[in-house]
Amino acid sequence: MNQQEYMAKVHELRDGITCAWQAEDRVTSLKLSIKVTKLLMDTTVLQFYPTVFVIVTDMLDMLGDMVWERIKQKAELDIDGTVICSLLNDFQASDICLEARETCYNWFCKVGSVRELLPRIYLELAILPCWRFLINQPMEVLDRLLMMVRGLADPLASLYCRLYMVHRMQKFGFCNSGYLIKCIKDIEDVLAPILVDKEGYSYITDDKKLFFSLIEPAIEYIMKCLFLTGRQEKNVLGMLEELGFGRKKLHSSYNPSHMSILLHYLLKELPSELVSSLAMEILDMIKCSNDCSFSQVLNYKLLGTRLSEGKSQDGFLSSLINEVIQAASQYQSLYDYLRIIDAYVDLTLQNKMENHLDALLDDIVRLSCDKFLTEEEQASLQSIILKLLSHFENLQEVLSLNHFIEILDLMSGTSKSSVNMHLLNMGTRNGCISDSTTVQLLFEVSQALYDATDFVTIKDDDNRQTSHLISRFVEMVDYGAEMERHLMFLAECREAFNGIHELKETLVRSSNTLAVKALKAGKKHINFVKSCLAFSEVTIPSVSTPTKHLNLYLETAEVALLGGLISHSDGLVMSAVEYLENVAGTDGLRSIDVDSMASVVCKLCSLLVMVPGNPEKDVMEILQSIFSATCSSSWAMQRLKVKLFCAIISLSSTLSQDNLPYHCANPEIIGNDLLFFGDSSYKQELVSFTQLVLGELLNAIEKESSQIVRGNLALEACNCISSALVVLFSPEFCIFLIPERLSHSYITGLVTCFDDVQMNEKVSQVCLRLLETAKGCLGANDRYMESTKKYLQL
Repeated sequence: MNQQEYMAKVHELRDGITCAWQAEDRVTSLKLSIKVTKLLMDTTVLQFYPTVFVIVTDMLDMLGDMVWERIKQKAELDIDGTVICSLLNDFQASDICLEARETCYNWFCKVGSVRELLPRIYLELAILPCWRFLINQPMEVLDRLLMMVRGLADPLASLYCRLYMVHRMQKFGFCNSGYLIKCIKDIEDVLAPILVDKEGYSYITDDKKLFFSLIEPAIEYIMKCLFLTGRQEKNVLGMLEELGFGRKKLHSSYNPSHMSILLHYLLKELPSELVSSLAMEILDMIKCSNDCSFSQVLNYKLLGTRLSEGKSQDGFLSSLINEVIQAASQYQSLYDYLRIIDAYVDLTLQNKMENHLDALLDDIVRLSCDKFLTEEEQASLQSIILKLLSHFENLQEVLSLNHFIEILDLMSGTSKSSVNMHLLNMGTRNGCISDSTTVQLLFEVSQALYDATDFVTIKDDDNRQTSHLISRFVEMVDYGAEMERHLMFLAECREAFNGIHELKETLVRSSNTLAVKALKAGKKHINFVKSCLAFSEVTIPSVSTPTKHLNLYLETAEVALLGGLISHSDGLVMSAVEYLENVAGTDGLRSIDVDSMASVVCKLCSLLVMVPGNPEKDVMEILQSIFSATCSSSWAMQRLKVKLFCAIISLSSTLSQDNLPYHCANPEIIGNDLLFFGDSSYKQELVSFTQLVLGELLNAIEKESSQIVRGNLALEACNCISSALVVLFSPEFCIFLIPERLSHSYITGLVTCFDDVQMNEKVSQVCLRLLETAKGCLGANDRYMESTKKYLQL
């Protein structure tokens, strides 16, 4: 019979018990219950025993509840259904009628007649709460049951039987600490012959290891109940004394030896304040309890963990940790040593025990000498290092620890990556990094992280965090006056972390910052500034995000302007425009942030106000390229095209002024207002170009499919034109200026020399045409429409 067939048979028996009970066939219910309970006598398949125990005891609980309800019903109702009494939760045996008492006594007699000991115990435990119908203080019953369980020969069966007994005692509501202490002492007596052979040696075998792993849940539950009851009775200290705690070493009954498995779960449930006060005594017990029932290493570790939970007394901690380190040093296994020490690192750090910290770091290096660490050892060592990192505020303090770098070199794999992430995070959280040793360490840490991460095919949160930390590290490095060394560092980072796209932006901005810093130091660093600009120019093409790509070109061009390097500035601006044209002509870029792209183009137009034109070349080349890119762009909708055309028109209007609104901060850079002063052909080119842009602006508005959007665009364009396109008197040509107010009467009333009245009429016609378009789309009462008409005084 396999496991599934076995379980099906057990469930069939359980269903039979329920059906027989519902048919009022109590005898059959009891017989089937006995049959099911006998299953717990078989311990041949150890691994399966806990599963059988759960199923059988669940059935026994059900039987116990049914018997309880039957007797309670007899106590409360007469045979004809008349209510005799209503039993309270704290009823007494004297409240129970004779018939109910006889029925209850009959059930105990039936159970007592079961021949096999184990089923008889389990069945009586199932109906144990029913003793309340017969007697008020059933101490003799509990004592008898404790004695009966001692008659079970099989250790596994006897331990699980005690587990069920404690469970039913809790249900009974009469589970005092005295019975639980007896139960634990009995368990110790049962386990003692298993721990040692006839010659008195304790050794572990696979069967023993399996056995002790199976009894752990039972012992843990009993210990939980013991301390829960002890707290309710407010007698935890007295309870511990009965278990052998709190006795002086000179006392005749003092015995520090306790079974490891019992000591572990006792320590696990012990209140924190008592762990601290009994710490040295517990340590003595752990030292003396080196049997095969449980790992002594885990008991040392648990003591440290429990001490860390509460406020430990400083007086004994130093000597306790010293003894623990000595005990841990006796283990030749690095893994055992690390598991123990890991639990005491926080205590050592919190109480500033530098000598102990140095000692345990020395031991780690000694035990790990010429050794490749296993995954378990890596995990324990990682835990220790992270505790060190979380304790100290400054990375320099960590690096100054004894053997820290050597211990760091022991790490590998995912554990090393985790430690490196924390190291990098710690190193970048306290401002600039100027110490060369720290910079080198963090650079190596970053390289290790980069090599361990796939930035090409995997895009997840861990990758983003790694990218962000490495970029932040590069950004925070500061070599002070050693600016050339800093630029070399940026070049090394570009080569080392070529796959991190986020870092490219950081590198360019750091290089530009270096250039500005050099400019502030004087013209003697102009060659260094050129080197920074060259570094940025080479790095920008590898930035993949179009908006960032363009922004970096513009930022670098500003730095070049600030340094008076016009040729560099021109080259960067042209690179930006060429990139814009390429983006505009590339298919499949629907994921572009078009609003951000439009903002960058507007920023480019603003920058061009300061960039001097080249009289020897076509001064309109850049503007025409921007215009061409906008017209052919596949990423810009009509709404954005209108915005860009308005920006170009505003730029043309601004460049036509005799006095530009702003200039480059470098006084050596001559603005276009001086460079082309009095040059009629320059301004005439601006006029012609603006007329071309204006035509495309109107076409873009007409192509907008949404009526409401088209109306708003028409008003936006109208406001732009009213701010930029006004034909004023000039003895030689028409120019565009920015007036304070524009009205229909003003436009139509202008008269110009040299037969230029057509331009005035065109501006007037354009504004009126746009207003009519807006009115048709939005209605005459639209608020934007009304504010525009008010502005134009129409």
